[in-house]
Amino acid sequence: MAAVVTEQKQTVRAQAKYVHSSARKARLVTDLIRGRSVPEARTILKFSDRAVARDVERVLHSAVANAESRPDLLWSGDDLLIETAYADEGPTLKRHRARARGRVGRIMKRTCHITVELAPSPAAIAKAEAAAAAAPRRRAARTADAPAAEATIEETTDETTATDTTETESES
Repeated sequence: MAAVVTEQKQTVRAQAKYVHSSARKARLVTDLIRGRSVPEARTILKFSDRAVARDVERVLHSAVANAESRPDLLWSGDDLLIETAYADEGPTLKRHRARARGRVGRIMKRTCHITVELAPSPAAIAKAEAAAAAAPRRRAARTADAPAAEATIEETTDETTATDTTETESES
């Protein structure tokens, strides 16, 4: 059986846990921004009427800050795409309210976990590869063998000068 090697795409992630909103309401907002660029998603979230959009915007802001602060990636926030955005259900707080004739009505206070993953856009990847290809390559550092090679060259030049001096002496 042949092994298949797949290249895993680098992503940066941020997550907000125990957000006081139902996962169903949060999913309506995360579906709007999934697959879009960061500036476009910020605009959508800014003008959304839903209250949970503010929480999703905070998670997006955190994910962009995570991407920009990592020194090994060197990503710009405007060149990123929202690869995945989802809202999972969190724990439900169960409360009670008195009702008529001695009964109790249940109040379900739902929570959710909002996750946003960012990846560089294909245009940003192409631009970075072009910049890397255009950059001049550094020469390799000298190794321990380099001084030995210089010593050999000096010895051969000393021998040639010695033979030249003997030839000049014999001619005179």
